[in-house]
Amino acid sequence: MQSIYDVQQLLKTFGSIIYVGDRLADLELMEAEIKELYQAQCISTQDYQMAILLLRQEAAKLRDQITEKKE
Repeated sequence: MQSIYDVQQLLKTFGSIIYVGDRLADLELMEAEIKELYQAQCISTQDYQMAILLLRQEAAKLRDQITEKKE
């Protein structure tokens, strides 16, 4: 797993397609869904860790961009 697209494809295998229209909200919902799948032991620890890392990195980039636009 190397990108947000890969995380989306993982979620898709479980029938979860997330699109709200707000990229940051999408990332947060994907993170919540990944956590639920991990707690239900549907995904491996390695997949969980990589997905969370990718989602949080992307969310941080978006938050930085939003902050820069405000300044």
